[in-house]
Amino acid sequence: MSKKVWVLLAEGFEEVEALAPVDILRRGGIEVLTISITDKKEVKGAHGVTVTADYSRDKLCDTAALPDAVVLPGGLPGATNLHESKEVNTLLQHMRTDNRYIAAICASPAFVLAPEGLLKGHKATGYPMPEERLITEHGAELLSDGVVVDRKVITGRGPAYAMAFGFAILKELVGAAQAKEVADGFLFTLK
Repeated sequence: MSKKVWVLLAEGFEEVEALAPVDILRRGGIEVLTISITDKKEVKGAHGVTVTADYSRDKLCDTAALPDAVVLPGGLPGATNLHESKEVNTLLQHMRTDNRYIAAICASPAFVLAPEGLLKGHKATGYPMPEERLITEHGAELLSDGVVVDRKVITGRGPAYAMAFGFAILKELVGAAQAKEVADGFLFTLK
């Protein structure tokens, strides 16, 4: 059975943190859907790149067909916009209850996952900023690693780690051998 991943797009998302994982996961045989968190499919990134999502906000409410993983790119105000979405927070709670993967990079671990209690008791990383303290204030152990995988939570530090973040998600979903095959095609060394 094919694995499914939803990549959530909010105005002001960090483009490389969304699109590098989409590319990597699709090359790895994952069915990836990009979902706008608003009623509009067109979503403008933090650096002016507009992406047309596969679906709009209504798809977020389809909790009967939860994906195997949800990916939250960072960027500002992208991460703030993700956190302000009731549908996103409801989806994340369903993902946690069903023991599915939640992956967040850059500002999203601090701005989205931590306030919702999704990092409590986990090791995590995020973009180094004053708000990074939100990770520890909400009960997580903050690491400075580029990517941290702790049980079903995958976190990434920032844009420079977008590919490593994508490969970490792929490795968790399909295994090391298939992830290595895709990484070799990229000339990327898996750790």
